[in-house]
Amino acid sequence: MPETRMTSPPPPSQRPSLWEVTRSVAAAFFGVQSSRQRKRDFTHGNPLHYLIVGLLMTLLVSGLFWAAVKLALRYAA
Repeated sequence: MPETRMTSPPPPSQRPSLWEVTRSVAAAFFGVQSSRQRKRDFTHGNPLHYLIVGLLMTLLVSGLFWAAVKLALRYAA
């Protein structure tokens, strides 16, 4: 009879969730992403998800800057 070993079950899917993708993109956006997270992103992440979240985040930050400038100009005049 072959020897049976107790092996741990395979880890759950390591694909990052939408929240994890958003946090990774935000960290990378500001230059503070850890190398552990970056390795996980490149190993298990879907590049399209990161691209879409990155574009949306860029539009959001650009919109916030635009609104801040408009507000500052309104009160400066």
